[in-house]
Formats: sequence, structure tokens, C-alpha cells
Amino acid sequence: MAIEIQDPELKEMFEHGLYFHGHLCPAMPLGLRAGLLARRKLGVGRSQDKELMLLAETAEGHAMACFLDGVMMATGCTYGKGNCKKLRYGKLAFTLIDRKAKKQIRVSVKAEFILQALKTSPFIAQRKMGVPPQEVKREIAEAAVNKVMNLPEEEIFNIGEVVPCEPEVIKGIFEAYPCEKCGEVVYAKWIRVKDGKFYCIPCSGYKE
Repeated sequence: MAIEIQDPELKEMFEHGLYFHGHLCPAMPLGLRAGLLARRKLGVGRSQDKELMLLAETAEGHAMACFLDGVMMATGCTYGKGNCKKLRYGKLAFTLIDRKAKKQIRVSVKAEFILQALKTSPFIAQRKMGVPPQEVKREIAEAAVNKVMNLPEEEIFNIGEVVPCEPEVIKGIFEAYPCEKCGEVVYAKWIRVKDGKFYCIPCSGYKE
């Protein structure tokens, strides 16, 4: 069995996404499709800098959380660029914001799709038994990915309306100081002052 992807852009993103993500599973490609769908509805390309903002509703440690890696790959919103925020709601959903045009769209995975997968997917059955994703039999993983990649999007996703919004202003911080104790440079927003001296958070003794 091989991975069957008809959409050329999705196929290219899948190859890069698989390398980035590290293992073959259905959740990352699910995120690819969702992110690409949101982009096309907004009429935007991948974010090169901070033109787009991603508000992801996934959390940590739950099934299908790999979804977020696919969404990041498809949208170009990343933690490093500072235009991806994880809201930790434990949902397979996100809002994609076009900061220039001041509009946004929310996409979520349909409840029936998730619940059926949790109950009947051979891939998830393996994961429930503690099998690491990279050790699930290739034919099982490929079958799961092919299903995700080729079902009509209306069977998988709830697609919101494109609505106006007021995006938050994201400004880069270029002011930085060395920590008095460890000597490592800390950008100004995260400097903590103790006895009139500048410290990083770990060396300051403060929790945050």
C-alpha cells in the first residue's frame, strides 16, 4: 500500500510534514488538510512572517494531538515566529487569523469523526495498547493516513464563516541584558529585577 494524495500542494506538504513530525500517523495529515482548508477559505498563502496568527485548541497528551504539527506545516504559523498560540482546550480545532485583512476562520474536526476513530481505528487501537506510533505496522498506518487524506472534507471538518476580527499587535523585542548571575542574555520583557540588578527568571528565584 502507498499513500495516495491527489492534491499537489497537499502532497508536497505531506512529505515535508512527515519529515518534520517524525512518524507516520493519521493526525498530522488531518492537520495538514485542516490548515490548508482554512488558508484557502481565507484566500492566503503560508505565513512567511507574522501575516497569519494561529490559535490552536489542542493540549498535551491526548490522542490525535499530532494534528497541530500538520496545521503548523500547512499555515506556516510556528512557535519560533511567535504566531502560534496553544490554548490547551483539549480540542481538535483552531482559529486562523489573517492579520493584514483583519479576518479569521475557525475549523474543527467533527465530533462523529473523532469518536468513530477512537472506537474503531486499528491505528488508535495499537496506540491504546502502548505501541509507539513509529512501531505501528506500516500497512495499518498507511491505511489510516489514506482514509484521512481522501475522505471529502465535509465529512471530517466543521468549517466556520470568515468573519472580521481585530488581531493583537505583535511587536518584536530587540532590547536585551545579561543576567547578573549566569551571564546569559535575556530579552527585556523577561528580565527580573532583584536588589536593583537584572536576572533571568531561573536565577531570580521568581516562579515567572
